[in-house]
Parts: sequence; structure tokens; C-alpha cells
Amino acid sequence: MAYQDKDVNFRGGQGQVVDPETFRDTVNTMDQSGKRKWVFPRKPKGRYTNYRLLVSIFLLAVFFAIPFLKINGNPFLLLNVLDREFFIFGQPFYPQDFFILALGAIASIIFIIVFTVVFGRIFCGWICPQTIFMEMIFRKIEYAIEGDRNRQMRLDQQPWNAEKIWKRSLKWSIYIVISLIITHVMFMYIVGYERVLEIMQEGPFAHPSNFLVMILFTAAFYFVFAWFREQVCTLVCPYGRLQGVLIDKQTINVYYDFKRGENRAKWRKGEDRRAAGKGDCIDCNQCVVVCPTGIDIRNGQQLECINCTACIDACDEVMIKTGLPPGLIRYATEDEIEQERPFTFTGKMKAYTVVLLVLTGFLAFLLYSRGELEAKFIKPAGSTFFVRDGQITNIYNYTFLNKTNKDRVVTIKVINPENGKVTFSNTDRIKLKKDQISKGTVNVSFPQDEIKLSKQNVTIGVFDEDGEMLDSFETYFEGPFKLQF
Repeated sequence: MAYQDKDVNFRGGQGQVVDPETFRDTVNTMDQSGKRKWVFPRKPKGRYTNYRLLVSIFLLAVFFAIPFLKINGNPFLLLNVLDREFFIFGQPFYPQDFFILALGAIASIIFIIVFTVVFGRIFCGWICPQTIFMEMIFRKIEYAIEGDRNRQMRLDQQPWNAEKIWKRSLKWSIYIVISLIITHVMFMYIVGYERVLEIMQEGPFAHPSNFLVMILFTAAFYFVFAWFREQVCTLVCPYGRLQGVLIDKQTINVYYDFKRGENRAKWRKGEDRRAAGKGDCIDCNQCVVVCPTGIDIRNGQQLECINCTACIDACDEVMIKTGLPPGLIRYATEDEIEQERPFTFTGKMKAYTVVLLVLTGFLAFLLYSRGELEAKFIKPAGSTFFVRDGQITNIYNYTFLNKTNKDRVVTIKVINPENGKVTFSNTDRIKLKKDQISKGTVNVSFPQDEIKLSKQNVTIGVFDEDGEMLDSFETYFEGPFKLQF
């Protein structure tokens, strides 16, 4: 959208009438035919750029460190979909816990919605992996090898001479190496760093399928960061298109203060711009040339804007040099600029926040109440009871899932009805290893006069060494048919 005042759209220089049917009806990085328009942003500098750099360094350090972190011998984070192994904060999760993971995903989506409703696309500019890798790694390598905006544009237009060949070859080679590193780290999140190192040592011929997958993912990362770039945000990522639904006039975003900036005019030293009917915008276009998606923030909130704050730093630098107050482009709400209303926490924001808090609390409850052990007792198919020494006995196959990070010893007891007896493996205890499933067979016996029905419900419990019940399971017990009078 563009700022409008009495059917005038301010677009470059003085306010001019723009056809509303054609104004900003295409993505800025493509022409009318759909051909790609390459973006050469100027190297940003300033307060917000420094803050973003610190945030990026921290997040990159976390990204590269997490696969190597362990808690009680378990990976800090492992999402092995192939083998159905999941560890989050060192705690194992199993297919039986999928509903907790699903609820966590829903809570994360709502958190993103709440965050976007209040703070706009700050996630895209400060936290998104695409932005961090692109702007803080690949783009910096490009600046170091090819130079800033003007040098890059000259290099792009010149023929393939020795200078262009060696610069592009060096840049692309480094891009391939970094893409390969990112791919290996990503696979560490799936199979663990030990397995990735083993595959690397054993070589591609021992693991051709793994090697092929690595090559494909490396090629994908290289393609995204070497060529596709900002098109990911404008054409692929659904988050940018969702902002049109989530963002309103009370959302904090990067905005151009058009009331203060218009009408635009070139800078003249010593001129009283207000007396001349001119705004503070000197139409230097520095906010445009520094934008990594190639847009003009003065045209209003746009799909391509990722709130990276590069335009804020560029504009503040110009304002300071010209003696004008900074903040012509700043974090603000649309109401703050148009109606001069201060930021308020709206009813919609409150509703989203309440839903998020409820979901988060419920998720915390599920995590806290998640049992340390999951037990099942299933009668083998086709099995029946047998009678010996006045006892009726049934056979059960048990499955124990130890969800804790420690080995433990458990025993089995019949809870209901009373007088039940459990025997197994010539011992009265079972040793369970941490994070593993244990299976076996037990016999459950009752005195003949205790069983009144041919099939009746029984409850079997699993207890730790201190006598605390870890889990219970209700199944059925078979006995001889008895006539009831």
C-alpha cells in the first residue's frame, strides 16, 4: 500500500498523482515481464545494524553449538524423524508423546501470530535464519570480495575478464563451502553429530545415499543464498503474505513518517524548509539503495519489507548530517504517524495473548505431568488361562518405556482385584535402561474363588524401589465360565 492524502501518492520528489491501478502492482525485484531485477544493496551501518550483528552472532553460535550439547548423556535437541527419536532440552520424546509436540507446534504458531500482531515482521529482520545467513554471512563475504554497491554493479556489467572471473569464482567457492557446513550441521540435528562424523570418516562410497542427500541439500542452500536470495521472502515464504492479515494500524513496524517528510525536496544548506513548504525528506534515496529487497519504504508498508532496519540507519545518518532530527524512518505504528496516537495494547492483542498463555500453561502441565514410565500388559493372541494348585493363571506380554535419563529398577503388582500374584523370570524386579523400551512376559495368578467371571477387568501397576507407583494399566483376566444365579 502507499500513503495517500487527497488522492495524491507521494512517490519520488514532489507529491504526484499515481494511477492507483498500476502503482505497486508488481513485486519490486521483477519487471512487468517477470524478469528478475537484481538487487545490489549498499552496505548498511548504524545503531540498529550493530544491534542486529550482535543478535546474529549469538544466534549463529547457538545454531552451531546445540548439536554438540548434551544433558545427562542425551542430545540437547535431536529430531530424528527417520528413527522416530526426539530429544528436546535433553528429554526424550516418543511417538506416544506426539500430541505434546503437536500442541507445542500450535503454541509456537500462536506465539508468532501474537508477536506479528504487536511487533510486525521483526522476526524476519532479526531472527529468521534466511536473513541471518544471507545478510550476516553471505552478503558480508560478497562485500569483502566484490566491494560495496557501486563496485558490485560495475563488476556485474563488465565482461567476463580476469578480474570478474577470479572474484566470482572465489565468492562462489566460499559459498559452496559454507553451504556444505550448514548442511552438515542441519543433519546433526537429525541423526546426531557422532553419526555425521562417522559418515564423513567412512566416505561417500560407504554411504552413497547419505552422500547424495548431502549434495542435494548443499546445492539447495547454495542456490538460495547465491541466486534466489530475497526472492525467498517475497515469493516463497508464506509469513510475508500473512502480514496483510495480521498487521493493522496498531502494529509496530518500520514506517516512514510521511507527515513530517513530505513534500520531498533536495537539500539546500541554510534553507528554512518549513517556510518553503518542504518536508524533512531530502529525497537522497539512501533508504532505497540500502534496502536488501530493493523497495522504497516511503511508499508505505509493503510485502517485501522484512523490518531489517537498514533504512532507519541510512536515514538517521543523513538526518544527522543535515542537522535535521533523526527518526524520519523509525519503528512506529500507523496510527502513531497518521493520527498521532500513542501505542496501545488492543483487544485483539489481549485475546491472542490470553490464548497463548492458556496453551503455554497447558503445555507446561503436560510436560510436568508426563509420566516417567509407560507400561502396557497385553495378552498374547490365542492364549488362554490355565489352572494349577488352586490358582488361575494368565500370561501377559509387557512393554515398558523408560522416559527418564536414568536406569531404574521396578516391580509389578496387581492393584485390583486383591490377592493377585505376579511372577516372572525367577525374580521379583525388572531392570530398565534409560530412554529404552523393555519387553518381556509375566504370569498373573488369582485364587480360583477370587475370579467370579469368565472375563473380568484387572489393573496392574508398576512401582519403583520406594514403592511409588509409576504407571498402571487396565486389562482383562480370563477364567473358567461360571453360571450366575
